[in-house]
Amino acid sequence: MAETKSGIWQCYEKSGDKVVCKNKSCPKCGQGFFMAKHANRWVCGGCKYVEYVK
Repeated sequence: MAETKSGIWQCYEKSGDKVVCKNKSCPKCGQGFFMAKHANRWVCGGCKYVEYVK
């Protein structure tokens, strides 16, 4: 069976024996709340915190 990436699995990558999340954690909500990456900003889905990329 061919390996395909879909949905949530696009947010993770395998690094040696570990699985690492590519997205940042929200500084307000803490670990487990990941921020979505947009073209010019990072946004938290829980608290709506925004970090703009320069």
